[in-house]
Amino acid sequence: MKPSIFLAACVVLCLSTGAASAIDVAPAGAAACSGCHPVSRAIETPFTPLVGRNPTEIVTAIQEFRSGQRPGTVMDRIAKGFTDDEIKTIAAWYAAQKD
Repeated sequence: MKPSIFLAACVVLCLSTGAASAIDVAPAGAAACSGCHPVSRAIETPFTPLVGRNPTEIVTAIQEFRSGQRPGTVMDRIAKGFTDDEIKTIAAWYAAQKD
């Protein structure tokens, strides 16, 4: 194998491994969600489950709570504490959970 091809393969492998491990770690802010939306489907809760849910749906819901478009008792206040990037990161993390 040519050194340049080997190096490119190693870079791709490292990047993909890094991305996979990063999604396994809860992002900052996810703890605020997991109090009501557990990371396990085995835990019953009256709140909408987020595990494995489409990340676009999660982002839309949080942005609607934040803007006041969707009424909430607590979510509207919690959502105001997150930036768009944080919301997307949390949504992607919840979507990737398969428990």
